[in-house]
Amino acid sequence: MPPTESEPSDAEPAENEHTARAELKAAVCAEIDRRAGEITAVSREVLHNPETGFREERTARLVRDRFAAMGLEPRSGLAGTGVAARMDGRAHRRTVAVLGELDSLLVADHPCADPATGAAHACGHNAQIASLLGTAYGLAPVMDRLDGDAALMAVPAEECIEVDWRLDRRAAGDLEFIVGKPELVRLGAFDGVDMAMMVHAGPAVASPAMSVSMTANGSLVKRVTFHGTAAHAGATPWNGANALKAATLSIAAVDAQRDTFRDADAVRVSQILTGGEAVSAVPASARMEVMVRAATVEAMQDASDKVDRALRAGALALGVRLEIETVGAYLPLRPDGPFADLAYANCVELFGAGEVVRDAGAMGGSTDMGDLGFLMPVLHPWSASGCDAPFHGPAFHTADHEAAAVAPAKAMAMTVVDLLADGAAGAERVIAGSGPKLGTEEYLDLRRSFDAHTVEDPLERMR
Repeated sequence: MPPTESEPSDAEPAENEHTARAELKAAVCAEIDRRAGEITAVSREVLHNPETGFREERTARLVRDRFAAMGLEPRSGLAGTGVAARMDGRAHRRTVAVLGELDSLLVADHPCADPATGAAHACGHNAQIASLLGTAYGLAPVMDRLDGDAALMAVPAEECIEVDWRLDRRAAGDLEFIVGKPELVRLGAFDGVDMAMMVHAGPAVASPAMSVSMTANGSLVKRVTFHGTAAHAGATPWNGANALKAATLSIAAVDAQRDTFRDADAVRVSQILTGGEAVSAVPASARMEVMVRAATVEAMQDASDKVDRALRAGALALGVRLEIETVGAYLPLRPDGPFADLAYANCVELFGAGEVVRDAGAMGGSTDMGDLGFLMPVLHPWSASGCDAPFHGPAFHTADHEAAAVAPAKAMAMTVVDLLADGAAGAERVIAGSGPKLGTEEYLDLRRSFDAHTVEDPLERMR
């Protein structure tokens, strides 16, 4: 029986809700446009003042001061340099975290590199910090019409660099995990957060404006030391045990493992090597940093075991002692479809369907957003940066701050509206549709399962 004038149809509330959300989205985009100059100025300022992970003091102060200027109550010093603030809705049904990463890479020949440290934003994190603030600016006028909260978080140390220094800090008890988000999870900074999002600038001049969803590898890091015996390299080399040659043999043995890695596991093994003190002496010590990447946790562990076997082979061949310290870096990133669907619809509205990629496939790199994805639904799109140079290289930078910072702020703020309006029904649908996640203790146990520190003499195995 059709509804009478006094009996609204079921379609009318949904239409009214859609109209209300559209008005909220228009309001947040208008506010972001109004403050676009401030947002791009932040992106430029951070670009020209890069700092590496767990050392981002200046950038953290900038974020803290901007949060305070908004009337928020920022918390500083999270995992050393992280900064967080909360924006409350009219109800507190769900909490959505909006993230920006504080740190830079080390690329000394980058034109915007810090001449003293070699730090450089060849990663686009400067635009993330700006888009985090832009999202906050856009949401501020409408939070009293949303039924959940926004957790604003500037997080440290996404890049897995300066591994020696971080492992030394770990040994001293200053931190446990060598990248930022896992450390923040351990410290409780994500307690009470139901889902998290950020946008990463990528190597594109203008198109696509946004790539919404992709996968990424997980990875392990190894600090490896070969302990040999010094001797005069010209007079009595036979009295030595060459640690550097053991290391180079190990690298060859790792490369020989290539055929044992399944294509579907997307295994990548990379390393850097230092060794020896004088060319006139047999090197008594050689050090390697090794990163092992793979598409799944199981493949990460399998590849790690094979790399250890190759390292032992080099040590055995030259008769040197071997020390291997292994720690988890990142867990694999897997997209949460319902979250990506919301973001895709908003990006299409902003940029047009021809400028948005829904599924961008597999990325061989890694991100600790993958870690958060084991705990909660996550969203990690890539935006155009105005630069098509190789990512993480000396020519990559944020050339178009509007595309890399302002546009992502609009996309994230609009998606927060979809999640938290109408009784946070969108958030409930995303959580229900994203499948089971780990509890915090389960997640921490998984992270710690990768950790190992062994010192061995392979010759002992032969005796």
